[in-house]
Amino acid sequence: MKKKLFSTIFISGILAFSSCENALDYTPTGVLSSSDLTSPTAIDGLVTSAYAAIGNGDMIGPIYSNWVYGSVRSDDTYKGGGGTGDVGEIDALEHYNLVTPTMGAFVTRTWQNLFKSISRCNVALRAVNTLTEANFPNKKIRLAELRFLRAHSYFTMKLLYKNIPIFDETATEADILKVSNTLTNEESWNKIAADFQFAIDNLPTSQAELGRANKLSAQAYLAKLRLYQAYEQDSNHKVTNINKGRLQEVVTLTQAVISSGKYSLSKDIADNFLPETENGPESIFAIQFTVNDGTTAGRMSYEDGLNYPHGAPQYGCCGFHAGSQNLVNAHTTDANGLPNFDTFNNKPADLATQTVDPRLDHTVGIDGHVYKYDNTKLFSNSWVRDPGVYGNFHTMRFQQLATSGSYFKLGPFMGTAKNYDILRYDDVLLMQAEAYIQLGQPANALPLINQIRERAAASTGRLKKLDGTFASKYNVKPYSATGWTQEFAFKALQWERRLEFATEGSRFFDLVRWGIAEPTLNAYIAKEKVSRTYLATAKFTAGRDEYLPIPQAEITFTNGLYKQNPGY
Repeated sequence: MKKKLFSTIFISGILAFSSCENALDYTPTGVLSSSDLTSPTAIDGLVTSAYAAIGNGDMIGPIYSNWVYGSVRSDDTYKGGGGTGDVGEIDALEHYNLVTPTMGAFVTRTWQNLFKSISRCNVALRAVNTLTEANFPNKKIRLAELRFLRAHSYFTMKLLYKNIPIFDETATEADILKVSNTLTNEESWNKIAADFQFAIDNLPTSQAELGRANKLSAQAYLAKLRLYQAYEQDSNHKVTNINKGRLQEVVTLTQAVISSGKYSLSKDIADNFLPETENGPESIFAIQFTVNDGTTAGRMSYEDGLNYPHGAPQYGCCGFHAGSQNLVNAHTTDANGLPNFDTFNNKPADLATQTVDPRLDHTVGIDGHVYKYDNTKLFSNSWVRDPGVYGNFHTMRFQQLATSGSYFKLGPFMGTAKNYDILRYDDVLLMQAEAYIQLGQPANALPLINQIRERAAASTGRLKKLDGTFASKYNVKPYSATGWTQEFAFKALQWERRLEFATEGSRFFDLVRWGIAEPTLNAYIAKEKVSRTYLATAKFTAGRDEYLPIPQAEITFTNGLYKQNPGY
């Protein structure tokens, strides 16, 4: 039996948490506090509680699933659901120009939930530091894990809000209220990086319990941070320079992960999205979830709970996260099995005649195609909640079949015990490829990108219909060294990242990192609003919409110490 971190300690028996009005005055309350803890076992429970916290978001305050912030705000998906007024804040986010600092649910609640996870780390760090290594031999390892977890939450905040306050476990309540969000971009990246570096220096390469961070996951995460940091931005979010030194760090860090031999691509991309194959060779760090663990509703993931097909009888709710026509078109391929870079979006893809990348049928629910690898119930347009507004496509990577042992329905909403990958090996390969390309070494990136494409080509086994045929015509091939210039390689890299992580919530942040969010998204809107008239007033404004506003409630709470992001 797998020995999972979250099954070793009954977390709710260690700490019970309540909601709070403001994130910065949040302290974990309940049965125990750090001042009550003296035994290594109890303090280890606080560490486990900090692991739990990174999975403690909710459907309207998500902290690990970026389907709202990184997918709907990109060209990958539409909001979906029952029209534009159904969870209207997501509609506002999709329009960009409707977002305000006073939005009460998503923008504010995500900020608060992330700071709650940071608070758990700081409580646990203070507790661990009360013990000596003689009494607690794992002291350095646990400190490193906690700093890894804290860095993870700060990194997420940085992607979402950019200008954030950063404080550690030594800060008192009075100190925290003096910490502003006016660090330079470089300063804040480096503060977060210091936690990852501490984790690299003090974690082993492997841990006995699944779910714990290790040295390699810390190296992969620091590589991701340095990749974002390499694209230097001015105060208005414009990319002004690409730092070659940071890119070289990305190469070094990702090479350490690759050369370790500990991770590899799964044979089929489907393995990344099924509970039966979770914690596989591709998973570098994942949030662990459980079902049937003795609690009322399990340790479940609900952040994607709105995103099941509405009309499918086995689900019944709620039809959000609808795949865009642009995303479907992007999967089409030419006669050589390569993307239609320049013509993909000229007209809607004719899936009866055009060839496509197999990743399409791992990502988008399409009428008559196998849905989530169950060929006895093909996806049907009748499952779509509001086709007149959002079209007939759906998403499926993070959904599970109702027959899955990981699936749990709580009222009208769905949860799953499938682990949530934060870092995968495919990301490491593409991070290294991107760094090589931007360093002027595109030849080194070619085999890395082709590994991803070759795995995509081999990922068709679960896509057959009952009669043994495929609903799509697949044709994806590796790139040739001929014509593999730096410019072409970067275009290929950008395309590969989109298809490999489609609907996983990374697309928007990639566009911002590359400095192309405004032209890409406004071109997307211009095309889409012809058939998706609800987008008629949508507009991405450069210098504002790359990041969410700082919640007004937090600015008020700090008496104006926090400064609002530009444009809001």
